[in-house]
Amino acid sequence: MSRRTGWALLVAANVVCYCVLGFYQTPAAAQRSKGATLPFANSVEQRIQMVNHLAEIKELLKEQNALLRSGNLKVIVSEPE
Repeated sequence: MSRRTGWALLVAANVVCYCVLGFYQTPAAAQRSKGATLPFANSVEQRIQMVNHLAEIKELLKEQNALLRSGNLKVIVSEPE
């Protein structure tokens, strides 16, 4: 193969690659506009929400334990009809 043929093949390959990549576009699903919803929830917000829920549970458990320790709790058990 002569040098000229090698260069011609290289140029032709570059032109083909350029043409193929020229038609390449990002799909519409990949494009995001401002204010679009994310596919997954924000992990930082999830952690904050979990911490808040755990704090509420902790307070409810403290209240429950205080009621149980006080002895002022009256339990009534009834069988279903």
